[in-house]
Formats: sequence, C-alpha cells, structure tokens
Amino acid sequence: MSLGQKLAPHLPFLRRYARALTGSQSHGDSYVKAALEAIIEAPEQFPLDVDPRLGLYRTFQAIWSSANPESDDGSAHPAGREGIASARLGRITPLSRQALLLTAMEGFTAEDAAYLIDSTPAEIDELVADALAEIARQTRSRVLIIEDEPIIAMDLETIVRDLGHDVTGIAVTRDEAVAQALADRPGLVLADIQLADDSSGIDAVKDILARFNVPVIFITAFPERLLTGERPEPTFLITKPFQRATVKAAIAQALFFDAETVPA
Repeated sequence: MSLGQKLAPHLPFLRRYARALTGSQSHGDSYVKAALEAIIEAPEQFPLDVDPRLGLYRTFQAIWSSANPESDDGSAHPAGREGIASARLGRITPLSRQALLLTAMEGFTAEDAAYLIDSTPAEIDELVADALAEIARQTRSRVLIIEDEPIIAMDLETIVRDLGHDVTGIAVTRDEAVAQALADRPGLVLADIQLADDSSGIDAVKDILARFNVPVIFITAFPERLLTGERPEPTFLITKPFQRATVKAAIAQALFFDAETVPA
C-alpha cells in the first residue's frame, strides 16, 4: 500500500482538526494542503516509525508551528473570526488549545499528543486543564440543544450546564428547533442530524441561520458524510457515540471564535 493510500482515510479528520484550530475551513485547508505538499516534495522525511495518522498530524504540526499563526506582538487584531481568535489568543497559550483539540476532539492519547507537539504526557494533561479553565473563564453562553434521543439530550444538557452555560431549550424536530431559537435566541446550537419526525437537523440549522448568526456544533454517527470536501463543511463536528471531553472541547472552541462572547 502506498503512503498516499495509508494517509487518505485520515485526511477528513485532519481537515476537521485544522478547521477547529483556525476557525475557518479555507484557512484550515490551506495548512493541510501545505502539509501534503511537504510530504510529496520530501517523502523520505515522512516519519515511518509511527502510525501513518501520527506521522500525518506530526507533519501538519510542523507546518503550523513554522507558520507561527498564533503569535501576538500586541499589534491591532484583524477583523472577523481571525480578530476574535486573536483577541482570545492573548489570554490562552497556543499549545494549550492544540493539546485540548488533539486529545479531546481528535482522540489522541496524552502520549501521542506529546509526540505531536514535542511535549510530555504530564505537560499535555496540564495544558488541557489550563485550556479548559481559561476558555471557560472567557466564554459564557446560552445553548439550544436539537436532539431527539432523550438520554443523549439529557447528557448534553448536563455537559452544557457543567461548563457554566445555560440551556434555552431542547428541541426534537426541525419546527421545534426554529421556534425555540426565535423565541429565546441562543448563543450556541448543538444539533443532531436525524430528528424525531424524520426532519433534518441540518435544515433546522439553515432555517435558524437565515434569521441570525450563531455558532453551531453538529452531532452525527456518520461524520464522513459531512466531510466530503464537496461543499462547505461544518466547522465543528462531533461523532456519535461521543465522549464528554469531546463535547466540552467543541463547545469551548465554537465559543472561542464567537464575537458575542469576547470579553470587554
């Protein structure tokens, strides 16, 4: 099997990580493209002594670090999502965010994450704890949950409240979701894909976004269906069955890039 064939199954998830790290599909994809170009130009430098997925993320991390996208020299921040991220990055270290995403969202062990960012497992644990605590201090919001499975909805509600956020409601259909969003505007939406009446959580989100902008985290048992690269993809995507840490990381990241939760 060629190196390309070994790496192909992992590319959608590397793109997800890059997108969450940058807050932008286009920016995230540009770093993934640069990493792939580096592998093509010098395949002999690709680490063959580790799992291909680790080697792929390691190459990406090297590109990301060399670009130094999260440096902050005190100059004025750009507008838009990059500006929002820059404002927050002055209050949280880049390594903490990377450690959080690599472990909680991408599922790497502390040992693997340590390899990826040249750290130690103990330091990774500290970085993750620091990231969660700092982002929690920076972000407080109100969350609408769109989920038709009662047990999953209750679990999500508990996670949201444990993070210090309020829940505006739990909707089980497209119509309920839109009605609740309009009645009590949330600052974040957690949306399942398949809903109780066979309606679509994607359609519910489209309806909501047609009225106002709000960060959205999609939840699905089939993430590959939304990670095709054929159309705009959700910035934040959680795979079912999910780990609580994954949901916490996604919420933290979604609010990290949200203008309405930027502290004064």
